[in-house]
Amino acid sequence: MSYRTNSLYRFMPLGLVVGFLFGAFEVVCADGVMNVVMEDQFQTPCETSTYLGDVVILVYAERHGAEDSLHLGRKLHLHFHPTADEVSSDAWSKQPVRGIVNWPAGVALPDVRVIPVASLTEVPRALKPVARARMRKDSPVVPIWLDFDGSLERMFGIIPGEPNVVVLDTAGQVHSVLSGKLNEQEFQQFVTRVDQIRSASRDDLRVVTRPQETLLR
Repeated sequence: MSYRTNSLYRFMPLGLVVGFLFGAFEVVCADGVMNVVMEDQFQTPCETSTYLGDVVILVYAERHGAEDSLHLGRKLHLHFHPTADEVSSDAWSKQPVRGIVNWPAGVALPDVRVIPVASLTEVPRALKPVARARMRKDSPVVPIWLDFDGSLERMFGIIPGEPNVVVLDTAGQVHSVLSGKLNEQEFQQFVTRVDQIRSASRDDLRVVTRPQETLLR
C-alpha cells in the first residue's frame, strides 16, 4: 500500500485474486475486479458489480460520522446528477449524469454511483431488525447498504466520526480510499479526479466483465 504525499488518497495493490467472506457481507476480488455484496435496509441484495462500466463511490461511516457521511454522499450525488435536487425522492437515483467535455457522441456516459453505507458494528444480532426498521424510517426510498460486520472498516480502515470513501473505477478496481471531511477545494479536486476516471474509460469503450463469483459460491 502506498500513499500520495499531498493527498487524502491511499492506493491499493491489485495484483492478487482474493476472496473475503464476512457473514452477510462478501468481497470478491478477481483479476483486480472487486465485487462488494451486502443488503440494504429493505434486505435487498446489492453488489457493486451491477455498476461495472460506471464509477462507484462507497461513502461509509459509523454512527458518529453518519451525518457528515450522508452530507458528503448527497453533495457528491448532486454534483454528478444536478437535476436530482429538483425531483421527488423516488426519482433521486434515476437522474442523468453530468456530461464530460469532449465525450464522443453515441458512446454511453459512465455514471457515478454514490452508495451510502452504514457501518453498524455496534448493533447486536438480535437488534438488526430494529436497525433496519430505523434505516427504512430515515431513508424510505434511497437505499442504504448495511455493513453490520464492519467489513469495509477491516479492509480499508475507518476514521470514527468522519466520512470514509472507497472509489471503484469503471473496471471495478479499487482506485482510491480516503477518510475525513473535504473542504471545498478538496471536494473540487476529488470530483475532478472522478471525472478523469470516467474519461479514461473511453479507451476501453466500457467493455467490462463480471468478476468470477464462483470463487466463493
